[in-house]
Amino acid sequence: MNVTIYDVAREANVSMATVSRVVNGNPNVKPATRKKVMEVIDRLGYRPNAVARGLASKKTTTVGVIIPDISSTFFAELARGIEDIATMYKYNIILSNSDQNIEKELHLLNTMLGKQVDGIVFMGGNITSEHVEEFEKSPVPIVLAGSIEETGKIPSVNINYEQAAFDVTKSFIEKGHKDAAIVVGPLREPINQEKKLAGYKRALEEAEVSFRDELVVEGDYTYDSGIEAFEKLLEADPRPTAIFAGSDEMALGIVHGAEDKGYNIPKDFEVISSDNTRLALMVRPQLTSVVQPLYDIGAVAMRLLTKLMNKETVDEQIVVLPHRIEERSSTK
Repeated sequence: MNVTIYDVAREANVSMATVSRVVNGNPNVKPATRKKVMEVIDRLGYRPNAVARGLASKKTTTVGVIIPDISSTFFAELARGIEDIATMYKYNIILSNSDQNIEKELHLLNTMLGKQVDGIVFMGGNITSEHVEEFEKSPVPIVLAGSIEETGKIPSVNINYEQAAFDVTKSFIEKGHKDAAIVVGPLREPINQEKKLAGYKRALEEAEVSFRDELVVEGDYTYDSGIEAFEKLLEADPRPTAIFAGSDEMALGIVHGAEDKGYNIPKDFEVISSDNTRLALMVRPQLTSVVQPLYDIGAVAMRLLTKLMNKETVDEQIVVLPHRIEERSSTK
């Protein structure tokens, strides 16, 4: 049978309120009484009921994390940062995979709220007005990690994606690449792609290089879409000599697609990816990449959420972390 708080109180000859104070670390308990209660708890193997404690305190010390694809190295590194900080602040995690499906994302959001979580870290592809409406109705804080919400109403942690695309394109142009291509993510994520395209176009305009539609190709962040994107770029006339890929997986597909056709990276095509996950180091040539501090994005998002949950002072609700370009052998 399950041991209850009543069993502990009876065995220790104290009130249930005293047992509750001991379990919750209340300092207003005499040391001798605390020791006696803890000895009984250890002997009986009592484990506090988290749900019951949550109902009493109106806190469950549980955080919901909604993630698009747990198999993605990008989101896995983000999730690790979230989990480490959650553990540090003694929060448990409920993790759900949304498959970047809007209906499923909104369903999971309501499911998390039904489980009485204290807060939610949300990672999704495209944050729509419907998302924002649901976020604003939420009775608990929500923080976005690696997801862009255009109005700035929802707390978030990201890098400056527009500036990152500008920096990559500018670096290509400075090396003499007048025909630099960009492989963006799914167009169902218009905000993310608009920012990256805006940075790409800004670099072209500043260098007085003409924009060419055929040098912008849509992918879906996967390896196979990188191969397909490279095939499309070969049809451009003139073909590009440098390619900025919207994910490490797509960059791997581009590198392998080029090699399969007898091209050399970086002699024939310079390639830069945008995540800098461990995949960037697992291919030959190793990928030059935009370093997104993925672990830090997750960790900072979780720390921001703890502040909001505990009603601490928050100086910035929209956090933009720095990025840089790490040069490796996929560029000259």
